[in-house]
Amino acid sequence: MQREKQKYYSLAAVVVAAVLFGMVIAGGLNLTPPVDAERNTQVQPMAETIAAPDFATLAERVVPSVVSVTIKDVQDPSERGRRMPRDPFHEFFRGPEGPSDEPSVRRSAGSGFFISGDGEIVTNYHVIEDADTIEIELVDGTRFECEVIGRDEATDLALLKVSKPDRDFAYLALGESEAVRVGEWVMAVGNPLDMDHTVTVGVVSAKGRVLGLSREGTSFENYIQTDAAINLGNSGGPLVNIRSQVIAINTAINARGQNLGFAVPVNILRRILPQLRENGMVVRGFLGITVNNLDQDSAEAFGLSSREGALVVEVSPGRAADKGGVEHGDIVVAIDGDPVEDTRELIDTISAMPPGTEVELTVVRDGKQRKLEVELEARDAIGESESPDAEPSREDDTAERLGISVSELDSQIRRMYGLDDEIQGVVITRVLPVSPAADENLIRGDVILEANGEAIETVDQLRAIVSDVPDGGYLRLYVQRPQMGGRSFFAILKLND
Repeated sequence: MQREKQKYYSLAAVVVAAVLFGMVIAGGLNLTPPVDAERNTQVQPMAETIAAPDFATLAERVVPSVVSVTIKDVQDPSERGRRMPRDPFHEFFRGPEGPSDEPSVRRSAGSGFFISGDGEIVTNYHVIEDADTIEIELVDGTRFECEVIGRDEATDLALLKVSKPDRDFAYLALGESEAVRVGEWVMAVGNPLDMDHTVTVGVVSAKGRVLGLSREGTSFENYIQTDAAINLGNSGGPLVNIRSQVIAINTAINARGQNLGFAVPVNILRRILPQLRENGMVVRGFLGITVNNLDQDSAEAFGLSSREGALVVEVSPGRAADKGGVEHGDIVVAIDGDPVEDTRELIDTISAMPPGTEVELTVVRDGKQRKLEVELEARDAIGESESPDAEPSREDDTAERLGISVSELDSQIRRMYGLDDEIQGVVITRVLPVSPAADENLIRGDVILEANGEAIETVDQLRAIVSDVPDGGYLRLYVQRPQMGGRSFFAILKLND
């Protein structure tokens, strides 16, 4: 027994010694690095988890306030085929039309939503544009006839009201579109392809989109883009945030792509809603100018330290701005002392004021600030507009540095290019394919009216001004394009030897 105990203890001693020896060897080889007690006692932060919105509950809140809008338009045979959607981007669902010598009824469908319990409904202007009668349908299938209270083609918005309400209607609160962030969850509800009260979800893809859809130009286009599925018939329906607030009115799609939907920001509706209710239409203040945003090149060419402000490209003769002393080349930097960041802010601010309002414009001219008093007029069908991105022009040292050939305006040249006698300048007769002029999209037939603020009447005048521009400096040209109906624009060229 004693011998067995000794064997047991001997074996245990060998095992312990082996373990100790192994630990020493492993430590020497750095096979068991020391434990960082401090590191292991700290709890590592978890990545923040963003919970998905409860879309089912959101839909339950929103859908009862959304309506399908159906219009009937009695057409004379002579008009049949003329009234079509004003461009292929507008999502407007129209029924088939067959040839006939008899009057016919054309039916169209869109969407809308209640904004008050007494039956006020917002939809798109193009949905009810040709309507003789308008009918809405609620989610429970109840139908009501509606009348148009106000409409505004410039923003493509319209206000309807239930003719004979028999209840208080569920309605949606208007949110704040300026606070919307790109990437934010949104839901669209409407009547796509006559499938009433369809719900789709997505995110805000972009803001401030200008598409050129409006008949009145791009002045009031400021669309929110979304990838929430929008189809024919969604026009006029709400785009809501996860708090069930309307942030935009679904208006258009791009048929060339998928999930490219566009909606009018709700803040535009907020601004015009009082006039729609009281006057049935919107009357806007008007300056009578065409404006462009400043890019880096144009800001430097005008000697500005920032790109804030709106560059006056054209002043309509005899209109409010002209009477107040505004000139092309002025940069509007403030209205009544409030800074103007860009053309959108200028247009929105002026348009929100009634005609007859006197405003103080702060402009930068020749590097100095001036204050001009202007009395606003009523905006007409043409109105203020952002010009297409300004395109440039060039001359002869011009041929070498600008990439163009120019000619003075004699009677033969005027006839060739269809130029009026009162136009003074030099005409571009050739543009080199690889040149500063081509980069700026200048074309043959453009007329250079001014260079760096000086009126141009001869080729020599232009050549002298070009030669004075240092290497890497800017040449600021004021150009008229007869092919664009005589529209004028600034061309900013950075010149290198």
